[in-house]
This record gives sequence, C-alpha cells and structure tokens, in this order.
Amino acid sequence: MKTLLVRCTTILLIATSLSMVEVRAANLPDFSELIEKSSPAVVKITAVTKARQVRHVPNQNPYNQQQNIPDILRELLEQREMPQQDHGSLGSGFVVSSDGYVLTNNHVISDADEIKIIMSDQREFDASLVGTDQRSDLALLKINAKDLPVLTLSKNEKLKVGQWVVAIGSPFGLDYSASAGIVSAIGRSIPSERHENTYVPFIQTDVAINPGNSGGPLFNMDGEVVGINSQIYSPSGGSVGLSFAIPASVALDVVTQLKEKGHVDRGWLGVTIQDVDKDLASSYGLDKAQGALVADVDVKGPAMKAGVKAGDLITQFNGETIHKSADLPNIVGRMIPNTKVDFEVIRKGKKETLSVMIGKLPVNEAQGLRNVQGDEPPITKTDVLGITVAPIDPKEGIKESGVQIINVEPDSAAQRAGLMRGDIITQLDFAEIDSVASYNKEVATLPKNVPKAIRFLRQGNPLFRSVTIK
Repeated sequence: MKTLLVRCTTILLIATSLSMVEVRAANLPDFSELIEKSSPAVVKITAVTKARQVRHVPNQNPYNQQQNIPDILRELLEQREMPQQDHGSLGSGFVVSSDGYVLTNNHVISDADEIKIIMSDQREFDASLVGTDQRSDLALLKINAKDLPVLTLSKNEKLKVGQWVVAIGSPFGLDYSASAGIVSAIGRSIPSERHENTYVPFIQTDVAINPGNSGGPLFNMDGEVVGINSQIYSPSGGSVGLSFAIPASVALDVVTQLKEKGHVDRGWLGVTIQDVDKDLASSYGLDKAQGALVADVDVKGPAMKAGVKAGDLITQFNGETIHKSADLPNIVGRMIPNTKVDFEVIRKGKKETLSVMIGKLPVNEAQGLRNVQGDEPPITKTDVLGITVAPIDPKEGIKESGVQIINVEPDSAAQRAGLMRGDIITQLDFAEIDSVASYNKEVATLPKNVPKAIRFLRQGNPLFRSVTIK
C-alpha cells in the first residue's frame, strides 16, 4: 500500500507539473501572425565597394634587363598593375513608404558604389542613396518601385523594460530570420568609434542580433517598428544578448530631414558635460546625483551667449528633467536650430533659469578655450589639499587660466579625489582660479569634512571632482 501511495503521489506531481507547463505555454506570446504580416516589407541589402586600381610606374631597375632572371622575379621587379578585389557588406532594411523609400543603417552602405535591395518575393532593385546621417547611423535609400508593403515607425515608443520585442533581418545573409526577446534597458548612451556622442538614446534588448541584422526593424507586440537594430556588444562576434536599436522616434525625424534635404541638422548648445557622482551632488546641495555638469563652454557657442559657465549643473532643459548627462545631448540634438528655450541650472548652490537660442551643430565640434595666463613664481609648500601648484608653464600651450599641479602627496585629499601631477586647476568651490594668489585664497577658506567641487584640465580635457579635507 505504501508503494502505491508513493506512485500515486509521483503521478499527481507529474500531472501538476504538466498542467503548470501548459499554463506557462499558454501565457507565452505567439509571434507568428506579426512575423507573417511584417516580413514582406523587410528587405535584404547588399552593398559593394569597387576596387580602386592603382597603376604603378614600371621599375627601372637595371636587373630587369638581365635575361637570366627567373620569370617570377621578373614579374615582381616589373611591378605590373595588379587588380584589387571588390568588397561588400550584407545588411537589412525595411520599406518606410510605398513609393520605394527604404531605411537602413549608415554603416551597411557606407562608401558603397553599388547598392542592391532584395525583397522577400526575390525581386531585386538597384538602390540610390538619398542621404545618410552618421551620428544616428541611419541611411535612406530609394528604389524605383510602387505599391510596396510598408512598415510603420512608432511616433512614441513608450517602451518598458521587460516588454517583448521581435527582430526580423538577414543575420549572416540568412534571409528574413526572426528572433525575439525583451527590452533590457532604454536610453543607453553609446559613443561612436570616434568617441563622440551619437545623439541616440539606444534601446537595449536581449534579442539575438548578429552581423546582417543591421538596419532591420525591431517590433513591439502591436506590429509597430519601435527601433532599428544597429549594434551589438560581442567579444566573439556573435550574439551574447546585448543588442542596441535606434528608437523609431529618432528615425522619424532623420527620415523626414533626409527626404527634404539629404542631410540632418541638429540643435547645438556648445558645452562639454560630465556625469555627477554622489559627492559632487552634495557640493551642489543635492541629496542625489543628477543633471549634466558643464565642464567647459565653447566660446563661440550658444551656451556662452546665454551666460552658461563651467561649473553650472543643468537639471532641466526645455521642461525635460536631466537625470544624467547623456540626456542633455539627446534633448538638444532633437531641437530645431534657432529655437529659443528656457533651462534650469544650479550655480553655486542656487537655482537659476537661463534662456538660450539653440544653434546648429557644426561639423566639427571644436572646443574654444579662454586665453588667460599669469606670470609668477611657483609655490614650493604643500597645502591642505596635499598638493604643490605653480603657474602654468607657457610651453604647455594651455589657453585657459589656472594653476598647475607639480606634486601630489600620498593619501592626501587631492589624491583621494583623483588629482594627478600635471593637472591644471581652473576652479575651486566654483571660484575661478586665474593665479596662484587666487588659488591660495580659496584653499584657505576650505572647511573640513565638506565635499567641495574642483575643476581641472587633464591633457586638455576638462573634468570635475569633489575634494574633501579630512
């Protein structure tokens, strides 16, 4: 009887487990209808860059005249014209209007001489380039076709972490492959290869994205395109569950501008910014880290005209809260140049409202620096921060006022703050440092156990830290 009871219990547990599996399966989404409906508007893209042949001048080496040189050596010495091989890339895209406009990534077609688009019904078209936008990594193509199936770009993604999303593309050239996953994060800031901000708040997902998926659509469960698959993080080259998509709301503006003028104009403020940590936030009177800290101001930029100063903490821009520094370029970049907007800053612990006329992002965002210099003997005594400073050496070519650190004591307040020999201190507790005398004056007033902001240049790059005297 005991054995029977055990077996019955086992059967009951198995039955319960099966019913739980069935319930879970019933709750999983079915993507088949979405994929069937959307796939006809997804395209495969091949881009070919023609080889650039270079004709070499025949070698005048007198050994060429020798009859007893082997043929293989003679060919090398003659340096005859050698044809180079064409190279190409594979990617994905999708139709955004029935008259033949196709959206993809800029890196899929960059420098291509020939672009071909292959539809799901195997029709093939030569595509012309309407325009590209390197900062958002988007490109708009045009094919000679009508009445094409179209995908709708969502005007407002309203995505939440954990929501299901689906990708369709051609990974490794495998046409119209689908993969699914969830939204892992939103608003990711990823610098480009040139370490400049791309002005894109990327959508991070765990959808399986591989080479060839670039430019393909990312769908929500309503069948709307919420993103354009663009990048993956992969030590091996394959998918490891970290993929990034350009939000559809960004793509909508880019497509509109590329159609109208073939390029994209972006708003420009003219500031160098950085994140704020807990200690820096404390020096601004904040109970948590937030905002975009202005580390430098372009002398020719709109921010300078608006009265923005290095050390200002921008907490709100055009009514939108700045949670982290990456939020600011995304907001400003979407704005139309010559638009006047208000924004809030915290300056020396007090809130101020400023107005700025948004500029047009230049091709080269070179930073202008103030031309101030002093001429006085160096300090030879270590101060309460644990550093020795001196006037800036003219040979350094620094075009901003300040003092140069020539020594940092171990386990000092300066070392704990991350300051190093060679750094140029330009602000201390939000006061401008234009000489050794002004530096000494500010150091003398620093209290103990209270974080104070310090701005400095390191290899020409402006940075803020907080320094605390124990």
